[in-house]
Amino acid sequence: MASPFPQVPSPEAMPGVILVTGATGYVGGRLVPRLLRMGHRVRCLVRDASRLEGRSWLGDVEVVEGDVLDAAGLPAAMAGVEVAYYLVHSMSSAAADYQELDLQAARTFASASRAAGVQRLIYLGGLGDPAANLSRHLRSRQETGAALQEAGVPVTEFRAAVIVGAGSISFDMMRYLTERLPIMICPKWLGTRVQPISIENVLDYLVGALAARSSAARIVEIGGADVLTYGEMIMGYARARGLRRKLISVPVLTPRLSSYWVHLVTPIPSTIARPLIDGLCSEVVVRGNMARSVFPQINPVDYRTAVQEALASLRMGAIESVWTDALASSQGQREERAIAGDGGVLSTCRQRLVKAPPARVFGVFVGIGGKRGYGSLNWAWRLRGAVDRLVGGAGLRRGRRDPDDLRVGDALDFWRVEAVAPDVLLRLRAEMKLPGSAWLQFEAVPRDQGVTLLVQTAFFSPKGVTGLLYWYLLYPVHGLVFSGMIRKLAARAEANTVAVGPGR
Repeated sequence: MASPFPQVPSPEAMPGVILVTGATGYVGGRLVPRLLRMGHRVRCLVRDASRLEGRSWLGDVEVVEGDVLDAAGLPAAMAGVEVAYYLVHSMSSAAADYQELDLQAARTFASASRAAGVQRLIYLGGLGDPAANLSRHLRSRQETGAALQEAGVPVTEFRAAVIVGAGSISFDMMRYLTERLPIMICPKWLGTRVQPISIENVLDYLVGALAARSSAARIVEIGGADVLTYGEMIMGYARARGLRRKLISVPVLTPRLSSYWVHLVTPIPSTIARPLIDGLCSEVVVRGNMARSVFPQINPVDYRTAVQEALASLRMGAIESVWTDALASSQGQREERAIAGDGGVLSTCRQRLVKAPPARVFGVFVGIGGKRGYGSLNWAWRLRGAVDRLVGGAGLRRGRRDPDDLRVGDALDFWRVEAVAPDVLLRLRAEMKLPGSAWLQFEAVPRDQGVTLLVQTAFFSPKGVTGLLYWYLLYPVHGLVFSGMIRKLAARAEANTVAVGPGR
């Protein structure tokens, strides 16, 4: 059973506006509804406000568009803010300068906070002994915390290791490895000690810091009730799932080789797996009693309980946020674009009249991907996903956050949801490796007497001659795939209408 929420402070002790950065990420996406349930006034700073569409709490928060790297856009976000959560950081090791970008962003944000009169910053960083030989990623997380302190605004810096929760990237990496491999050839880092913590306890500490004024200007190391090796975590997960697994340790698997293996077996790309694995080479264990003394009301749960809670959330489909919500989950922090490109946009459009209402048609095409597949020639989609995975792309293994619901910013296999209009439209942007940019769009256009026109359009903006060759060489294959797809989707919508009745 999860620990109870920290005690809600009295109204006179409640802070003013609370600013949350990273609200589209895994932790931030869960922190916002927690704060709202406690009665706080919340403002979210995001680079693209559309990425918050579909969140149940969107109507209860203020949203300001801006970038922590752009000082000019921060004053509007900071106006009237008393406490700000800093939950943004780089995960991909593909960008050689990500450490400098993180430091620059932290300093820019901290300076803007001081100028706006923000009284406190709360930051979630990485656990690890700073005197040890920490990985580049863990060192960067701690340096980011130090950079936030430079402007003089008091910072509560929490440091955590592996976060256990449905949708957590660390938990998903372990989950997929354990589920798919009955025998695992294990590198030596599986013997490193780690202190995992449940996502609910992480949120307990983050919201608890609002009332715990004594946490200001302190570094608080947080962890769960157990200290384990990563190998013991894998076996503990296997027991919780009733799986028999065997670990065989070998000394030759480097973090780089391990990241490639994770890339092939799990939905996590090697560029993200590498910093995660590098971090597991360092012992990440709480070294003091600060968390207990400052937050005596929080009792961290043990690893077994954390895993059971995560599995229960997965079974019920009650997943508030997932690591794939972040744009860096496939190809790094790349610029988002509308359907346009320097090389022009090529497209193919298919239409089909469907004897079903628009809501029924929408419900069918919004449910594609994941375990349901794409309606027709699913083997071809799986083959395309396997090829994409081999060349470093996202592949199909990311699946879906929810089997029926989609919101802007969701990952859907090797797509990203770019636009959703209920009962009307779904637009997906490709995140597979391509010589250009691609989109797949569905529309449900109402016609007379309960008939809907299903419109399916594939767009491609080629990059140079390679992009043009790709489009035209694969045109016959795409014709077969997309023709079969719209035919199957139409048939499914009509079958569903007959099953439940046209008016329901």
